Amino acid sequence: MEAINIHEAKTRLSQLVARAAEGEGFIIAKAGKPMARVTAIDSPAPGQQKRLGFLAGQFKVPNDFDRMGQEEIAEMFGD
Repeated sequence: MEAINIHEAKTRLSQLVARAAEGEGFIIAKAGKPMARVTAIDSPAPGQQKRLGFLAGQFKVPNDFDRMGQEEIAEMFGD
C-alpha cells in the first residue's frame, strides 16, 4: 500500500479518494510515520482478505497428486 505525505494528500485529495474508491487504498503519513489508512467503504477488513481454507471440503485432492505426471516429467529431463 502506497504511503502519501499528509501535505501531498491535502493537495491531491480528490484524486486519491477516487483511487481509493476504485479499490487502491493508501496510507497517509506525517513525517514518515503512518497516521491513517484510506480504503473504499466496501473493501474487506484487513484481517478478512485472502482467507486460507475457505474451500475446505469443497473438493478432494487425489492421494497420488504428488506423483501425477511423474513419467512425463522424468522423460522431459532425460531421466
